[in-house]
Amino acid sequence: GKRPDFFDNPALDRLYSTVFALAAEVSALRERQDTIERLLDARGTLSRADIENYVPDRTAGDERGLATQAYIARI
Repeated sequence: GKRPDFFDNPALDRLYSTVFALAAEVSALRERQDTIERLLDARGTLSRADIENYVPDRTAGDERGLATQAYIARI
């Protein structure tokens, strides 16, 4: 279906959609980078499968959650 309009100017709707899409991509990249750093710290080496199959423990999950909240607050 059609996307909802939030502003009178359709260009503003497109701009906000673009900004939010980019913000989501940056957030995903930050989590992936965190995964790579944690695996390298723990093992010294990694494979693509290690990255794809990584499941953060409670501490890492909490840290990521706080980082994501701070990121969202900034944008």
